[in-house]
Order: sequence, then C-alpha cells, then structure tokens
Amino acid sequence: METAEFVEILEREGRLLAAAAEEAGTGAKVPTCPDWQVRDLVRHIGMVHRWAAAFVAEGHTSYHPDGGLPDLDGDELLAWFRDGHRYLVDTLASAPPDVQCWHFLPAPSPLAFWSRRQAHETTVHRIDAESARGGVPSGIDPAFAADGIDELLRGFHARPRSKVRSDEPRVLRVRATDRDGAVWTVRLSQQPPVAVRDAAGDADCEVAGPAAQLHSALWNRLPFPSVTGDSAVAALWHEKSAVTWS
Repeated sequence: METAEFVEILEREGRLLAAAAEEAGTGAKVPTCPDWQVRDLVRHIGMVHRWAAAFVAEGHTSYHPDGGLPDLDGDELLAWFRDGHRYLVDTLASAPPDVQCWHFLPAPSPLAFWSRRQAHETTVHRIDAESARGGVPSGIDPAFAADGIDELLRGFHARPRSKVRSDEPRVLRVRATDRDGAVWTVRLSQQPPVAVRDAAGDADCEVAGPAAQLHSALWNRLPFPSVTGDSAVAALWHEKSAVTWS
C-alpha cells in the first residue's frame, strides 16, 4: 500500500473514532479495553497523534517523549482530539517524501512508517470506540487488514520487548481466508517470535478467518474466528501479546 492510501485511511478512521466516542459519551465503558472509559481512550489516541506528528513536523531524529495526557473531558476533549487528528493528517499529507526523523520499525522511509503506523493505531482504537458505542462496527478493507497483520507479526512482535514466548518451540500459523497469499508462519520460542509470510512446514496451531476479523483478534479485540490444532498456542497469543504504551 502507498503512503497516500494510509493517510486517507487515517483521516477516515479518526473521524469514525470521534463520532463513535461522541455518541457513546466519554464516561462509557470500553468493552474491548475493560480498564478504560471512552475518555481514557480519546486522551490516549489524541496524545499519540500529537506525539507522532511532532517527529515528522519537527524532524526529531531520536526518541522524543510524548506530551502527556490532557486534563479534558466531554466536548472539550473531543474537540482537542479532532484538532490533533487533523494536524497529524495534514502533517503527513504535506511532508516531503524524504523527510528524516526517528521511527521504530523497519520501513521504506520515515514518512511511510508514520503514515502506516498511525493508520493502524487509529483503526484499532476506532474499533474500541465503536465497541463502547455499540451497534454495527465499521468495516476494514481486507488489504489494509492484511497489512496490519503483517505489521503486527513481523514488526511489533519481532522486537525484543515482545512477551510472546514459549518454553518449548511452537509454531502458529495465521491465515487470512479472503486474501491470496495472506498466510504467516510464526515460530515461538524463548526468544522474540519470528514470523515469515509463507505456509511452509507443519504448524501446531492455525488461526484463520477473514482478514478484518483476524486483524482484530490478533490485537485482542475479538476471539479468533477459527482455531485448529493445539488451542493452547492461540491462548498463549491472547495471554502474552498485548502491546502497551509504556
């Protein structure tokens, strides 16, 4: 996918998130993140948007701390979120392709990284906001969902901080049933997971389903659509794979 596509998705997902949060109310519980109310969700993602935009807009070439969470609620909080989301979208859309700044996963360029990362970050939290609102959730394009699976498996969980570890070597296969070639083999051990995009060799467990559902399940927002083989491997993923801010 191209950077411009990610920016378009980021814009759409942020608008959907704000609308769902407004409809739910900032005091509503977030079923997909049981420790949060909507105000916690909006404060978090609004902070992340400003933090990400600063790297691109200000050209920070090393890690730069976030600005913290605002002491805002209700309409003021939603307006603050919308302002930060707009600023991030505009920053990414107008940045030169060769902008240099810090980023934390492999990518063709810093701009490609931040556009992709914030599109996926916002989508996951839009799912959270819509879970608080209730009703029919918005869809996720299968190609974008498959890209998000790839980022999660081969990006986030390739890092040393991943907690998905197994005392005994195990193999998890992840298969998106609505995208050709969207299959990953994830080797679990006492080291960080190693994921490759193929279906080579035997697997102890396979989780499968439409890319959008699988994407949400791997981010621990839904159960896995289908589990075959040793379900303990799928359970290990749900137990250990949470991605946290700190």
